[in-house]
Amino acid sequence: MSQNPTTAARYRPLKFGVTRATLRDGDTGVHYLSAQQELSAFPTRITDRLVHWAKTRPEQTLFARRTKNADGTTGDWRHVSFAQALEAARRIGQGLLNRGLSAERPVLILSENDLEHALLALGCVYAGIAYCPTSPAYSLVSQDFDKLHHVVKTLTPGLVFAADAHRYSRAMLATVAPDVELMTTEGTVPGRATTSFASLLATEPTPEVDAAMAATGPDTITKFLFTSGSTKMPKAVINTQRMWCANQQQMAESMPVLAEGPLVLVDWLPWNHTFGGNHNFGMVIYHGGTLYIDDGKPTPALMAETLRNLREIAPTVYFNVPTGFEAIANAMKTDEALRKTLLSRVQMFFYAGAALAQPVWDALHAVQEQQIGERIVMGTGLGMTESGPFGIFVTSPNVKAGDLGLPTPGLVLKLVDTDGKTEVRYKGPNITPGYWRMPAETADSFDEEGFFKTGDAVKWIDETDVHQGLKFDGRIAEDFKLATGTFVSVGPMRAKIIAAGAPYIQDVVLTGLNMKEVGAMVFPTGAVRALSGLPAEASLHDVLNSEPVLAHFQRVVNDLAKTSTGSASRIARLCLLADAPTIDRGEITDKGSINQRAVLAHRAETVARLHDDTLHAIIKPQ
Repeated sequence: MSQNPTTAARYRPLKFGVTRATLRDGDTGVHYLSAQQELSAFPTRITDRLVHWAKTRPEQTLFARRTKNADGTTGDWRHVSFAQALEAARRIGQGLLNRGLSAERPVLILSENDLEHALLALGCVYAGIAYCPTSPAYSLVSQDFDKLHHVVKTLTPGLVFAADAHRYSRAMLATVAPDVELMTTEGTVPGRATTSFASLLATEPTPEVDAAMAATGPDTITKFLFTSGSTKMPKAVINTQRMWCANQQQMAESMPVLAEGPLVLVDWLPWNHTFGGNHNFGMVIYHGGTLYIDDGKPTPALMAETLRNLREIAPTVYFNVPTGFEAIANAMKTDEALRKTLLSRVQMFFYAGAALAQPVWDALHAVQEQQIGERIVMGTGLGMTESGPFGIFVTSPNVKAGDLGLPTPGLVLKLVDTDGKTEVRYKGPNITPGYWRMPAETADSFDEEGFFKTGDAVKWIDETDVHQGLKFDGRIAEDFKLATGTFVSVGPMRAKIIAAGAPYIQDVVLTGLNMKEVGAMVFPTGAVRALSGLPAEASLHDVLNSEPVLAHFQRVVNDLAKTSTGSASRIARLCLLADAPTIDRGEITDKGSINQRAVLAHRAETVARLHDDTLHAIIKPQ
């Protein structure tokens, strides 16, 4: 996730809101970092913004999504204006109040992003009734529904919603008690009374629902968002009105572009994750923007839909994960309509989900300079579900690998020296009060001063200039010891491997806990296809086992071995993984990095085979 900064590079103008910081010392090994400017006032509730825009921009589109045709393809855009959204929120909110729902008996949403999901969420927030969008994979991919059982047990929902009864019936029947109401947009659940979303939307609002909205305040719970649960069961992160509103204001002050003009997003990021569900969903409500719900996704089967949408709708800022940007960079090389529309008014690209490979960044800039004569700034930073998620953002266009930048206004970072690394901890109005119905886990997550312990390690971009801010240094818990007792520092070693293997490495997970040697499991970029020389239709497994690809990675391992200084810095074995890391399994975190622990847990068999030499195509130094 780097670029080659150069004074010759010209960027489309973008203002950076935080460029100066204050650093003060605490106890030995402790420092506190904050932005020099204070956080401005923010609304009491996110619904204040919905009401404001419904009055001032009633006909403007808030949400839009393509209709579905009978053959499964997508059709024209269906729009919901701010005025329509507010009216729907009042109707839905009244229906939820009629049912006696609350944070103790919240609304649980199982299905993907769509207009009904959006309106149901707004209805919950308007009436002051907590809701929880959960990962569709818990219902559609899981065979034992273990995580969904855990979610239901933790929340004790009073109403469970899914768009399509046919797709979600099995999960509902397996996990939801008979006395809990089921609601769908289409179809009914076999053997269970099923309420239609249309009937909820038809509820006549009364003054009661407006009074309920007025009674909500900073401490009102808006939603629960579950953590990835990579090594334990997911935890329900409490999200309050204060968190959401403060974080949206913080984002606006760190990224002024959000408030400088009409905001338009084209976005697929799932609302059960904080990046899509808080960061982007909340952004359009807060700033009176428009969100075009993208039914695409950065996968071979669905990327075409994203590209279709971006040929038609020009975003003003654009968010995606690295695999999405890689596909867009490749498509723009030959797709004039995509280049013309996407680059026509976009002010900033922003990525999270994993490391952005140098060749992808270079390809994006090359196309941008060819099309519009300047580059688009690629923003990034650091955040997490527990921070709303926005926390730290870069300070200039010249971002290098791992750069994070400075804290957003109102957020204080506590930098704590820990076992040779520096952990960053958070305190501010955007930080969660804790985990729902998990007091022990909550208490363990905060230190004696009330700072949230992130487990992320950071270091200075430039130790002589604190105003440049911080860069990522891995996860404290990622580092491990070999059988010799020697520590392996995962973050820097991973970055070294990615740089050595460019442009063919997306990310790396290191192995070797309690073993004699360090291994590396490599997630390759799509560029390996061209390296292999095989036909385009060749499987990725065949590509990774091809002679040119294996020869390239043999050279990488050999070159790394020449610069190693001992067992903890020497890659003794390497394998290539055809199956990409997934958000749903927690292998990609909300912080924009690979979740080492989750990958190791889900791919334990591969780790074992890598270290006992039975995995095909293990690459060792020669």
